[in-house]
Amino acid sequence: MDNGNNNHKMGFFGASSYVIGNIIGSGIFITPSSILRCSGSVGVSIIIWIGCAIIAILGSLCYIELGTSIREAGCDFAYICYVKWYPIAFAFMWVSVLMTYPATIAIISETFGQYLIEGLKQVYDIDSNYLQLLQKLFAFSLLLLVMWMNFFSLSKFAAKFQVVATFAKLISCALIIITGFYYYFFRGWSENLEDMWSESKYDTGSLVMAFYGGLWAFSGWDILNYGTGEIKNPKKNVPLALLSGIIVVALIYISINIAYFVALDVDTMKSSNAVAAIFSAKTLGKFSEFIPFLIGILLLGSLNSNLFSGSRYMYAAAKQGHLPACFSCINKATESPRVAVFAQTILAMGISFIGDLDSLIAYCMFGFWAQRIFTLVALLVIRYKMIPVHADAVRMPLWIHYAFLIVTVILVIIPIFQEFHVTALGLILCGIGFVFYYLLIHSDNLPLIFYKINNYTTLVACILFDCLPDVKTITPIVRLKTSSSKILLNVDSQDKLLLEDTSFSSITNITDLSQSTPTETTVPDLHSDEKNIAVRTHSFSRKIW
Repeated sequence: MDNGNNNHKMGFFGASSYVIGNIIGSGIFITPSSILRCSGSVGVSIIIWIGCAIIAILGSLCYIELGTSIREAGCDFAYICYVKWYPIAFAFMWVSVLMTYPATIAIISETFGQYLIEGLKQVYDIDSNYLQLLQKLFAFSLLLLVMWMNFFSLSKFAAKFQVVATFAKLISCALIIITGFYYYFFRGWSENLEDMWSESKYDTGSLVMAFYGGLWAFSGWDILNYGTGEIKNPKKNVPLALLSGIIVVALIYISINIAYFVALDVDTMKSSNAVAAIFSAKTLGKFSEFIPFLIGILLLGSLNSNLFSGSRYMYAAAKQGHLPACFSCINKATESPRVAVFAQTILAMGISFIGDLDSLIAYCMFGFWAQRIFTLVALLVIRYKMIPVHADAVRMPLWIHYAFLIVTVILVIIPIFQEFHVTALGLILCGIGFVFYYLLIHSDNLPLIFYKINNYTTLVACILFDCLPDVKTITPIVRLKTSSSKILLNVDSQDKLLLEDTSFSSITNITDLSQSTPTETTVPDLHSDEKNIAVRTHSFSRKIW
């Protein structure tokens, strides 16, 4: 690699700041109350935050080896597919689309509703009987607003807004830390820190739920996986940047929590997830009215980025034939996957009714960490079977992989036996994913009605959302019984969809499949790197969608 190229790459400090900026987000303003409810005391909650930082460091080092070894988009999905565990990859893709992403979106929108209510309560007297209704109203209003933004791919507006959200994030964190330490050192507010271990909980189920909350706040430590090639001397700088970046984030998170405890007692913190708003109301006087809205801006930015990534993940899965073709539909003018955006929004609204914030975090994190077990095992299989990977892969000591795998297994297994109610949904969806894989993906003897339904829903989506499908698999020709016998044809993504003189009335006449047979085609290979020699099995190319 020449020096000219290196001049345009990030060094240690650039990579470290990238890690810090990506991790610090809405989580620190959402999960402190959840962690305290699960841990019971100030002391245990602080230990949980430290433990989450250590787990994040171990995980980031493992994922750096994965990211530099397997240079493919798709993260966990691509890593699991690399060892040809296609049913497992499909099942967890299914869980991510139906639960993990929607639950994350629901958590952020619900928290936005709580913070907005706390801000309004400082100005207006709100009847407590209407608080839950108002929270849902604010949450859903925000979701619909962000959905509309993503419908039109307002990239310029979104980019500028993300700058504002980042500024709000930095100001909020700095204000809380400075204010808390001011009241501790200059006002002598220390009574809440005197008995740090009172009412501590040590049962494994509660502790794992507390770790789920902390690890949700640390999400984003795998960011360098997506840009290792843009860093100078990655074998040296990437591990150091991760280590230093996560340590800085941990210090900021712990400082914010200590600031909370300086001003608020344990019972007050447990009572509301909008803890920053309560903190500001007690310490910042008149200025406290602005804090909930400042954090609301931050949450809006976080919600926008999560809906963007969730919808694109769903779109990418549909484009490769793993989901119905309607979810691959994009608007030609804005290139927005409108059907996927709409689906993620509706799923988030629905999942917000099945549990409180603590449960939603648990739903999200259980699926997330269950997938990581298989990702880590796949990495160990690659190491022990010496499966060829990229020549410039960054290798980590095996003990790091084993340590992270043990922690991951503990985080997944304990809730199954002690907090089954929060794992049941993930297990059910994962099981359905396996069934759907063998029925709809692996099978090559499907009733033709499935192809008819796929084309019908795709055409409806095209009309309702003003979009065209973008699929890489070929599905059967479906004849529309119109006067001119025009044809609806799903073809390669470059040709989009051929729709000739169709109208909504013709949708009801999609019946003639007698002339059609499924066309078997190979799924686009995830392993396109010239140094990879893994070849997909032919069985995985049998697609329904």
